[in-house]
Amino acid sequence: MSTQQPTSPTPPAASPSGIIAALGSFLLWGVLPLYWKQLDNIPSFEILCHRIVWSAVFTALVLVLAGRFHEVREALASRRTIALLLISSVLVSANWGLYIWSVNHAHVVEASMGYYINPLVNVLLGMVFFKDKLRRLQWVAVGFAITGVLVMVVDFGRLPWIALGLAFSFGFYGLVRKVVAVLPVPGLFLETLLLSLPAGAYILWQEMHGVGGLVTGGGLQITLLVCAGVVTSIPLLLFTFGARRLPLPTLGIAQYLSPTCMFLLGVFVFHEPFGATKLVTFACIWTGVAVYVTDGLIEHRKITQVRSAE
Repeated sequence: MSTQQPTSPTPPAASPSGIIAALGSFLLWGVLPLYWKQLDNIPSFEILCHRIVWSAVFTALVLVLAGRFHEVREALASRRTIALLLISSVLVSANWGLYIWSVNHAHVVEASMGYYINPLVNVLLGMVFFKDKLRRLQWVAVGFAITGVLVMVVDFGRLPWIALGLAFSFGFYGLVRKVVAVLPVPGLFLETLLLSLPAGAYILWQEMHGVGGLVTGGGLQITLLVCAGVVTSIPLLLFTFGARRLPLPTLGIAQYLSPTCMFLLGVFVFHEPFGATKLVTFACIWTGVAVYVTDGLIEHRKITQVRSAE
């Protein structure tokens, strides 16, 4: 999942097409575990390699058909941009890999926790790296999230490493992409392109030795592996379209559709255990999310009132 928000001015009102596109992107991201579950007989690392290679192929086609390949050439002209995209490519691939592994090893509920707390992690990273000032309600929201994590640590004796790994890998990915002047689609193409050589070499080695998913699988498995790039890129395209047509608070609220879908799938479809400790943990995190959203809405209203007064 990649939800880099645009830096263009916030649109004055939500358009129907923007709402449909944004909700469609978050819904697709939210039900993606159903897709990866169909490939749970294949090692997660191999699935990740297919996702990288086929995402590069699909986004290249999109850029060529849209006549936007010049944006790629412009990005490649800067060594700093290439270096930062290499870092972001490692971060997003780590996020993808952990996500696929968690889905195919019955940890969808904990993975959803990671994407619930990701916006709060972003707030902390902004404070550390950009010296952002946290408002009082933001501190409260972060406090609830930390409390939820501590509940699991005390009861289970371990950190929820999957949730924290997903939240922080995606948080640092967003941090890097924030300072790279590359639009989402060409950015995704370059990120996946940079890792396609080792990923493609691994896939080729697997297939040549007769153990790869393409040579051992039937038509459905082959199709699912090849289409990994499509299911990765289409939600991003929808998000990019919707983000430019929605106010940021609307987009911020809508993003919680993804982890909510994941949570419901984990509990009611995949029947993962969800005892009292996880209930308390999620109650704390959900409370933190509610406080965070409320703070965002209050701040947006203040900004809107100031602008209207001008």
